Amino acid sequence: MTLAGRTSRAEALAARLPPLLVEAERVAETVRQGVHGRRRVGTGESFWQFRPYTAGDARIDWRQSAKSDRVYVRETEWEAAQTVYLWRDPSESMAWTAESSRPTKRMRAELLSLALAALLLKGGERVALPGSSAVGGRGALERLGRSLLTDSAAMPSHPLPRHSSLVLIGDFLDPLDDLAASLQVQAARGIGGAIVQLLDPAEVSLPWEGRVRFHGLEGEGDELVPRVGAVRDAYQDAFVAQTQALERTARAAGFAIVRHTTDKPPQDALLALHAAMRGERA
Repeated sequence: MTLAGRTSRAEALAARLPPLLVEAERVAETVRQGVHGRRRVGTGESFWQFRPYTAGDARIDWRQSAKSDRVYVRETEWEAAQTVYLWRDPSESMAWTAESSRPTKRMRAELLSLALAALLLKGGERVALPGSSAVGGRGALERLGRSLLTDSAAMPSHPLPRHSSLVLIGDFLDPLDDLAASLQVQAARGIGGAIVQLLDPAEVSLPWEGRVRFHGLEGEGDELVPRVGAVRDAYQDAFVAQTQALERTARAAGFAIVRHTTDKPPQDALLALHAAMRGERA
């Protein structure tokens, strides 16, 4: 790429960042309000509640117990201070949409990545792209956004630091060998997380009729299908088999699965993703 081309691309990316950050914070705030107060017990410093003592409890609160005839335990709120690594598929197939009124898969993946980062940062956690240093605190979302828009790193193949989590966002329509290998490396280190399968709705339903020429986005060439309706059943069988294989691959490594199509609000995916990472149901 020429110097002029690199400059033009950098300017285009810089122009995209501010509105993307605004939208990501808006989506994150909507979800944060929806999950506000949905707490669970765990290790932490924030007081949650008192409850009656049961055999095996170690955190008896003697001051509260002295006020009545019962023994009480002081429970603190679950806290998950950790680094969450975010990866979104940088391949050319993600820069596609079947309808100009819908975002491309890449655009939605970037929005979800930054919205999740905004939600995590608000909760005091740190976020990072694989191969990069974790960021947290003031200004972290903007720094992450700049890196995300230019990131073209492959799926992490080396183990991440302990006590971290990994979120992978992509369409996962290719063979799953690389994904399975990456997840096995992380699972062996005790690292879990979530996979977001992000699709255009046309990839689910194959809605076209008649004679259609499909263009390969990653050098596969073109494919002319004389009658799309005649191959729809076979396509959907193959699609179901792929999604089932993806689910088996994720479950085997202890990763949660979230599925999302670009015609749905991003809040839906973020809420499901946030719940999956906390081991809850959305």
